[in-house]
Amino acid sequence: VDAPPALAGQLTSALERWLGDHGLDAVGTHDQLGRYLAVRNTYVSTFQTLGGLGLVLGTMGLGLVLLRNVLERRSELAVMRAFGFSRGKLSSMVVAENFWLLIIGLFCGALAAAIALLPGFWSAPESPRWISLLAALALVLMVGMASCLGAVTAFLKMPLLSSLKED
Repeated sequence: VDAPPALAGQLTSALERWLGDHGLDAVGTHDQLGRYLAVRNTYVSTFQTLGGLGLVLGTMGLGLVLLRNVLERRSELAVMRAFGFSRGKLSSMVVAENFWLLIIGLFCGALAAAIALLPGFWSAPESPRWISLLAALALVLMVGMASCLGAVTAFLKMPLLSSLKED
């Protein structure tokens, strides 16, 4: 109800007294919007938590895929080693391949996220937290590189000669 500030309290108590039996609860606009904002913030924090969990699971999956890739390419890497490639050269080759795949994946994911969030950027007056978004991308890059280095470490420990033998 639009009322002068001096009469708002009297009008609120009168309306609640007359229509309270029917369920009327007069609440100020500021208070009601604060309640809606609290609910919205709860949803946002829930989805951020789920997104973080998905990020962790995806990163662990990335490490497993990289390890499987190295294990499947064991005979190829053994042949390259037999032709004179050093373990260091092969390791740097595997790291470079996986690094570029990681960069391309991050770029595609960030682009897709930006396109999905574009309507929200236009409608919301507040600016997104760019530092936290960039920190998340940097964290994904670092964990991805750590997964890659873990796969290369496993490669360096593998006996390559046994993978050249016929089954």
